[in-house]
Amino acid sequence: MLRVRSLVTHYGGIQALKGVSFHVSPGEIVALVGANGAGKTTILSTLCGIVPASSGEVVFDGKPILNMSPDKLVRRGLSQVPEGRQVFAPMTVSDNLILGAYHRRRTASREEIKADFDSVCQIFPRLFERLKQRAGTLSGGEQQMLAIGRALMSKPKMLLLDEPSVGLAPLVAKEIFEVIKRFREMGTTVLLVEQNARASLGIADRGYVLETGRITLEDNAAELLNDKEVQRAYLGKGYRHVWD
Repeated sequence: MLRVRSLVTHYGGIQALKGVSFHVSPGEIVALVGANGAGKTTILSTLCGIVPASSGEVVFDGKPILNMSPDKLVRRGLSQVPEGRQVFAPMTVSDNLILGAYHRRRTASREEIKADFDSVCQIFPRLFERLKQRAGTLSGGEQQMLAIGRALMSKPKMLLLDEPSVGLAPLVAKEIFEVIKRFREMGTTVLLVEQNARASLGIADRGYVLETGRITLEDNAAELLNDKEVQRAYLGKGYRHVWD
């Protein structure tokens, strides 16, 4: 589904990504973990065309997409849920969701979009209860649900999730991760960027560890959870899920 080879990205004179390579197969949940400043968000921003790559290769769904514009990437089926939610605060929940399907207005019928709208409301019942409420008045967890729901309205083949648990209470974060697990059953491929290695590796199929712009370790998620170096650096002693 997604293959990244030797990706290099700069911020001015600073090299943020130093030849990053990884892949995500169809239907997988792949976790990308690392400390703050490791380059996780830069990877997503580069993949989405927000930050230009200096060099490398990115192939999505069999076609090269390096430095393609964000709107074209959404049309191809690649959607990002940004860190910090970034919902449209003055607009209602309903309007935020409908806006997620904007690029489909010429290719999908009203019935199809309405069916997807109903599906999102089934996944997130709290959004259904607040459809007429302004997005800026929602709680942090509800805004995260809205941001994910808005991305789902674009009918993505693959979701890029950037720190979906940041700033959320443990029980709310647990609810968000349970929803992400369901995407596997829905056939939606997921690249999950998270500082919370415990939670992300707990639901992922495979994982990559990123340190200072380089992939330093890759394995299936269960093996990474049991890796002593990963436990030392990211999980802490006697680790357990934060909501256990």
